[in-house]
Amino acid sequence: MHKGLVLSLLFLVPGPTLAAEVIDPARIVSAATGDWDKNETADLALIVRPAEGSDEDNGVYLYLTGENGALALKSAIPNKVWGQFEFSGQAPVIEAMPNGSLLITSHNDSIGRDRWEQKLTIAYRNFEFVVAGYTYSSYDTLDPDKTAHCDLNVLTGKGKANDKPFATKGELVLLKDWNDDRGQRACGFQ
Repeated sequence: MHKGLVLSLLFLVPGPTLAAEVIDPARIVSAATGDWDKNETADLALIVRPAEGSDEDNGVYLYLTGENGALALKSAIPNKVWGQFEFSGQAPVIEAMPNGSLLITSHNDSIGRDRWEQKLTIAYRNFEFVVAGYTYSSYDTLDPDKTAHCDLNVLTGKGKANDKPFATKGELVLLKDWNDDRGQRACGFQ
């Protein structure tokens, strides 16, 4: 990630259609650059921790580069991604994928006996950021037989849970409307 791009966030002011919020760079916990809208310019995605004292989850901020070369806030989604920073093994991450998608990973690798990892594949479709894929895995540190794994293509509804294929209704779900329970239900974990 380019440090200059992140530092320029100090001066970013969202467009008039989104709530004006200046992001304190100290709250940025993960960042990725890529070409989400396939216009051959670098776009930006951030995971931002909530303000001090808030009980919300981390927010996702998605910027697209406009015709003038400046980044414009396309989507501000507060309270979206679980993650803690007091202990190691619980910080969320956002990554750019080679195909132009984003991957948002949240996990618990350190506290309790139930360990898990969740990945959301985010794609830019019809001028919106949508959840294209949901992957979840978990295991119990005291019971090696207690594991779960699911991989779901949200757009087609086809998936595999614990090595068994399944199908559900495929749908176009905006990232801002996504709820992790939706993926858990589709995988049969709830």
